[in-house]
Amino acid sequence: MKKLGFGLMRLPLSDAGNPQSIDLPQVCRMTDCFLEKGFTYFDTAYPYHQGASEVAARKALVERHPRASFTLADKMPTWLITDSGDYQKYFDEQLARCGVDYFDYYLLHALDKKNYADTLKHGGFAFMQQLKAEGKAKRVGFSFHDKAEVLEQILAEHPEMEFVQLQVNYVDWESKSVEARRCYETATKHHKPVIVMEPVKGGLLAALPPEAERLFKAARRDASSASWALRYAASLDNAAVVLSGMSNFDQLADNVSHMQDFAPLDGAERKVVEAAAELLNAGSAIPCTACQYCVDGCPQNIPIPKYFTLYNDRKRFRLAPNHANSYRNLAQSHGKAGDCIECGQCEVACPQHLKITELLKEVSAVFDAPAQKK
Repeated sequence: MKKLGFGLMRLPLSDAGNPQSIDLPQVCRMTDCFLEKGFTYFDTAYPYHQGASEVAARKALVERHPRASFTLADKMPTWLITDSGDYQKYFDEQLARCGVDYFDYYLLHALDKKNYADTLKHGGFAFMQQLKAEGKAKRVGFSFHDKAEVLEQILAEHPEMEFVQLQVNYVDWESKSVEARRCYETATKHHKPVIVMEPVKGGLLAALPPEAERLFKAARRDASSASWALRYAASLDNAAVVLSGMSNFDQLADNVSHMQDFAPLDGAERKVVEAAAELLNAGSAIPCTACQYCVDGCPQNIPIPKYFTLYNDRKRFRLAPNHANSYRNLAQSHGKAGDCIECGQCEVACPQHLKITELLKEVSAVFDAPAQKK
């Protein structure tokens, strides 16, 4: 299996303001190209595109291509489980949404310390083994967002899990909050293949500050910034698949061109990536991946990842007027950063464990204060 996987999390939209308005004709074209080039792994999940991603997988992939021609991964929404009977309910709904009889890879979604405890309480691991015994899930594993010590505990207590999905990219490799290296090494120690998510860090590593871009172009003028990020993750020996959430056909074409005949980074290229990571880590303010988990259910309708992106970009590029205009445009139809009531719901949902309520105060100080003064 080729190492590039198609993440169905950030699909092209016909209406930028509606995450359910997936541009199906473009997704079909992207799917066809992906398969034609010899790639087979597709990854979706219950909450992606507010439930529309699994349906798009059915329409663009399952209904148009032989079942044996692709590998489909889906995930159990662990945070929605309140009773052991919920597992079968959500799984049956996912089978129907995707239009399949089984999943090639099936994951407990977003395990951390809390979700792990809840999964133990409700019998989630036994349910996963039941799926495997019934042939409804060919391989079972989990995606993970927490410290390496929690991952160590899960793998030690549940060796029946066959793989782990981890956030790995060159910026987060030594991150004290993500612990990408330590988590990767923990999975490797337990002989569990790693499915890499967020290799381009929510698209941040595809659009770099000029100083980082210059480093990469000096080394390989023909290579995109995103290709460096993908190749970095794919160069890890225990990385079985590297997922990329591709938002248009051009992104897919670029990724495929660099990953079809994949060549690991050599020593000189690795030094270039390390230098870029050092630059980016020095300039980044908020390590948000724009996964959108924090947005659903926000009582103030605050577009948290979009505000964090504006804040980060302003810190990096110092383009305050442009970013202030973008902020004002967003705030016309959404809550302002300063409207946060500190309910904490977003922080529970955040895979990065960001102190969102405090960070929103920083965003508000930058973007709300000038408007208030006027």
